[in-house]
Formats: sequence, C-alpha cells, structure tokens
Amino acid sequence: MKEFAELTGAPTSGGSIEGAAFSAFGGHITGRQLELVPDKRVVQAWRATTWPEGVHSIVRFELLADGKGTKLVFDHEGFPEGEKEHLSGGWKAMYWDKIAKHVG
Repeated sequence: MKEFAELTGAPTSGGSIEGAAFSAFGGHITGRQLELVPDKRVVQAWRATTWPEGVHSIVRFELLADGKGTKLVFDHEGFPEGEKEHLSGGWKAMYWDKIAKHVG
C-alpha cells in the first residue's frame, strides 16, 4: 500500500496480505485483497462509497514478461451499470497517468 500511495499520491490504508481490507483515496474506495502473487498478479474486491450497499467489483492487475519489459494487463468487471465512463476516466487520471510518470 505504501508504494501505491507514493506512485499515485492517494491516501491509502490497510493490509498487503491476501484477505486484508484496504482503502484508497481517503476512503472513497474500499475493498479486500483477494489474491496477491508477487511480481505476477493482484486481484481485489473493490467498491466506491457511492455504489449501492453490498456492490463490489473485481479488479485484476496481471504483470507479463514482454521482451525486456513488463506488460500490465488490467481488467475491472462487475461495477454498477452506468459507471463505465466515470471509472475509465478515474483509472486514467488517478492511476495510469500518475504511474506513467514513475515508470516511463
């Protein structure tokens, strides 16, 4: 979680072990670490505080060898209908643009 906070500038809290709860962006995003495979995969149950009670989505980050580099495969599914554009813009602004500044 510390590295995520450093990369994104987002306030975070919680555990970095499978099953641990976490929060990000000052508590606007909450969830649970479902699968953590070092240097390979992160899978999280993830929700925004504005979503209906009990609604969680699944977020997957997969790291794959790609020549001399690494390819990140990202998938986000199960979010409420009508949230796709908002989430897409949020991922870009709050994650990908900020992370790209650190990894090039």
